[in-house]
Amino acid sequence: MTIESDEALRDVLSAETIAVVGCSSTPGKAAHDVPAYLRRQGYDVIPVNPFADEIFGRAVPDTLADVEAEINVVCIFRPSEEVGEIVDDALEREDVQVIWTQLGIRDDDAAERAEDDGRTVVQDRCMKVEHGRLVT
Repeated sequence: MTIESDEALRDVLSAETIAVVGCSSTPGKAAHDVPAYLRRQGYDVIPVNPFADEIFGRAVPDTLADVEAEINVVCIFRPSEEVGEIVDDALEREDVQVIWTQLGIRDDDAAERAEDDGRTVVQDRCMKVEHGRLVT
């Protein structure tokens, strides 16, 4: 199901663990500042990036398959053309309930695959903006 309503977004934002694919170690970049904000709001943020060893004081797995913890939401900070592969990786995991692509990022074919597999999809929205608007 593709999420559009504020009520459904609030439900998604009640998740506890968010794996951020493309999380950056560079403050000032949205891919760092948004996950940092989410951490300050109490979420367990798992940075996923094959080019970083440590972000937010925790070891960084290269891929979703390398994440040992349970994941509720996969938040994607990668170009739209990379979303399909990331969604396929997320669909390999039974624990992922939601796939969220950040502002300016979307792949309708990948979203349809995720929805067909029973996952919830949010596309082209900033998780920080939506959290600040709906939760705080």
